[in-house]
Amino acid sequence: MTQESEKAVHVEDVAFSDVVEPLRQIASFAASDLSQLRGVDRVQRLRAPAGSVLAEPGQSPLSYLAVLDGKLRADRPEQDGSLTAVGFAHAGDGFGETPLLHGKGAWSFAIRAVEDSVLIRFSEDQFWNLLACCPEVRRVVVRNMSERVQAYQVEALHREKLITLGTLAAGLMHELHNPGAAAKRSATQLRENLLRLQELALRISQRPKTAKELECIRGLLLHAGQSCRVAALSSVQQAEAEESLSGWLDSTGVENAWMIGPILVEMGFQPGELKCVQDFFEPDGFSDTLNWLGALLGSMKQVCTIEESIGRVSELVAAVKKFAYDEKSPARELDVHDSLQSTLTILGHKLRIKQIKVEKRFDASPSVIETRGSALGQVWTNLIDNAADASPANGRIEIATWTEPEWLVVSIEDHGAGIPESVLPHIWEAFFTTKPQGSGTGLGLDIVHRIVTQKFDGRIDVESKPGSTRFVVRLPRRGGNFAQLGLGLGSAATQA
Repeated sequence: MTQESEKAVHVEDVAFSDVVEPLRQIASFAASDLSQLRGVDRVQRLRAPAGSVLAEPGQSPLSYLAVLDGKLRADRPEQDGSLTAVGFAHAGDGFGETPLLHGKGAWSFAIRAVEDSVLIRFSEDQFWNLLACCPEVRRVVVRNMSERVQAYQVEALHREKLITLGTLAAGLMHELHNPGAAAKRSATQLRENLLRLQELALRISQRPKTAKELECIRGLLLHAGQSCRVAALSSVQQAEAEESLSGWLDSTGVENAWMIGPILVEMGFQPGELKCVQDFFEPDGFSDTLNWLGALLGSMKQVCTIEESIGRVSELVAAVKKFAYDEKSPARELDVHDSLQSTLTILGHKLRIKQIKVEKRFDASPSVIETRGSALGQVWTNLIDNAADASPANGRIEIATWTEPEWLVVSIEDHGAGIPESVLPHIWEAFFTTKPQGSGTGLGLDIVHRIVTQKFDGRIDVESKPGSTRFVVRLPRRGGNFAQLGLGLGSAATQA
């Protein structure tokens, strides 16, 4: 607190008759016959230097003050400790009636002198005597209270709208970051893949092709064009398939076999589909053709990621439109395994940087739910992203799915430090975060909870201890009540 704000208010106890004439300069007292006032023999005259404090939030008792000279300001305290100006009182104004008429027991605002000021202070009992004995004072006081309450309500409504907009914008920026970054990375990798693809294509084109070779290549191209729609494999299935195919390629003398094998598996190729290359091409042409196919599929994979990322951005934009226009999502079938796999694709770069292994146990059968909910990808993005942040380098994230009588269940578990018991009750609160300043918005889990419970009529639970944090999401396999808010943010903003 500055030296100026520490200036003391000088209080004098004076006879009411000594201040009648100054009070008559105030509009609310000018038309009143103050001689009719009973029970007010003495009042307090306050001399408040600029910067001095007349009242603090929570301070009592209340009083009614008439400003003879100077200027005062009322400030509302905010949660972050800052103050927001809510009004000013100038010479000739009275204030303090609103908390008294509303039956409050203490001041709600901080009252400070902006200029050197002189005031008359009436106690609560004296205030009620003023209203009883002076009709003109009563009329002006009630009018002032009505105007101030109305102004406060308008300001509160505007503030609520700003909070809603800010919450929505913060949530949107939080969600746009991952697909935007994934699309940018994939575009960079695509450029590198295209250069290698061109080099291999030129090398292959130097050899004339037979009809059977061309037919084989045509079949491989047809498959490659459908690779974005390949069914997701569990971690065990994918590892076994990669080892089998890479081993077969290596045994047949294919260069870079262990690099292109995982790409071929990820894009849905089986060894039998590559047999035609081995049968119809010369050994050098066989290796070059499969490396060309690997480069092509790598490019297709990046295109799929860009397409998926842009699709996620479009979904978020559509969600904002639904928030604005209160639209309903049509009923549809949604494959949860595909949704999880898409999210893992978008977050793949982050997982690779920390060398985090993702173990998938996709046991839900069927993996499709019937729903009108949307934005499920946001749930997986936030939960897996948080799991990656919590995991140590070379750590492990386990994603499992299974079915229960009415639910399709998804479990996402990391093996980091865990969530402290003191923090656990607060993790669903908007803007609550334990991450360093600038690293987290505190909106991720709030968004997750609202989407799961309000948009899908589901449940989400968390279990945490040192070395294990597990989020379990239960989604109704059919039907449910779904909120119509696009990002599931409206209630949070309204409550704020």
